[in-house]
Amino acid sequence: MSDLIDDDGRGFPVSFDVIVIGAGACGLVAALSAHDAGASVVVLERDAIPAGSTALSSGMITACGTALQKAAGIDDDTPELFAADIQSKAGGKADPELLAAICAQSGPTIDWLVSTHHLDLVLVPGAPYPGHSRQRTHAPPSQTGTELMADLQRAVADKEVDIVTNAHAESLFRIDDRITGVAFRRPDGGVEHVGCQALVLASSGFGGDRELVGEFVPDMAEALYFGHAGNTGDAVRWGQALGAACRHMGSFQGHGSVATPHAITVSWALMKGGGILVNSEGNRFADEMAGASEVAAAVCSQPGGTVWAVIGNGPHERALRFPEYRQLADLGAIKDGGTAGELASACHLPEAALAATLAAAYEMAGGDESQADGLQPPYHAIRVTGALLQTQGGLAINNEAQVCRDDGAPLPNLFAGGGAAQGISGVDGAGYLSCNGLLSAVTLGHIAGRQAADRC
Repeated sequence: MSDLIDDDGRGFPVSFDVIVIGAGACGLVAALSAHDAGASVVVLERDAIPAGSTALSSGMITACGTALQKAAGIDDDTPELFAADIQSKAGGKADPELLAAICAQSGPTIDWLVSTHHLDLVLVPGAPYPGHSRQRTHAPPSQTGTELMADLQRAVADKEVDIVTNAHAESLFRIDDRITGVAFRRPDGGVEHVGCQALVLASSGFGGDRELVGEFVPDMAEALYFGHAGNTGDAVRWGQALGAACRHMGSFQGHGSVATPHAITVSWALMKGGGILVNSEGNRFADEMAGASEVAAAVCSQPGGTVWAVIGNGPHERALRFPEYRQLADLGAIKDGGTAGELASACHLPEAALAATLAAAYEMAGGDESQADGLQPPYHAIRVTGALLQTQGGLAINNEAQVCRDDGAPLPNLFAGGGAAQGISGVDGAGYLSCNGLLSAVTLGHIAGRQAADRC
């Protein structure tokens, strides 16, 4: 439910300069930013404990030109280079002005979070993530979204900014197209009203709403939803009711190998390392090197919506170091076969077709030892499905994170970031570059909070 209520001048029992809806990374960064700009702020969070999509992530944030990069000897990463990497993955479909603004602000945002709010972030060691021409991935030491959320909550508490939990925002008060307050519902059914001078929508996307997914991302309409249940598109509906435009609503981040029925992600590194996907007919149907998100819709379109991820013994043994993969082994989700025939029997697949598929894949690997190793027997297979992780489209915004109409005119005091706003991943599931989600969430939160405070 996401309604608009005409403000009749009754007033509000309590008011703040800025209300932020959503206490994920975008919302908490927006709250810190608005506070630092001198505004009074409150954050409304529907859940009992702030978590959102951020807690489900790796906590990794890409940014360029940061102090952490320079300390590691990376002093040649620029917003232009960063934007070019993202645009290359997005097929040139990302909004160039918004992309430039996000990339330019990404480094200052990380430096501000570290120096001013003492977030414990490190530059992830090792080579750049695929698609990035520099190592620009920043994360908590554990590389978990839960640690990032805990650190952001600590920073917000240090500034004595209130997070009101169990507060499900249902309605916005408005005078014409200006937001004047929010009505939120408590678990006991009680409704409370709070006023504001500006509103930041940081309530993530619409992946949890089957109706909106069916309308805008039909290829994933029947896919397993593997994101936060609270992503029900309220921000999109409020914005549309106010006359706002939406952009890139068909863009999403998916994953082509989630074990079923166990709902445990099978690392795509196994596919990149030479593994293959085969359908119930024993046939290969996609280019696994394209990426986890790119292949998700193709997996969902196979008979029964499930396929088998097949790997050789080398990758299997190495993967057993990781808890989630060991959990799959303990649950009996991994089927084994010393030969193609034995694997076909274990997975109830046509033996001749599977044998031909494995032979062709091995031959295709040619002299690439790393790829050939990926299919050296004994074989191992996991039944997987395609999943929708998060939507990447949302409300149209300008470079100041202000929500806009179709003609580009901004709404006077409404801002959006993270999954509530249009993303920078192009127009479909093929344009998501590693860590784009938290890049947008954190950077747009920083911009939105500051700009919202300036309107007060």
